[in-house]
Amino acid sequence: MPAIGWIFIVVALALIVGSLVILRDNAHSMKISDEKMKKIQARKAEIEAEESAEDREW
Repeated sequence: MPAIGWIFIVVALALIVGSLVILRDNAHSMKISDEKMKKIQARKAEIEAEESAEDREW
């Protein structure tokens, strides 16, 4: 394979790895307010209660 082919492969791999590293670093930076977190937890509990009620019906 000519050198230019290897250069393209290395650049493509570097872009993929770099993007994954940036994504990993930014994964936990999204802050959720306490009010929204309470709403999310309440909705989750509601859905779990509905699912457990459906499971008991079967």
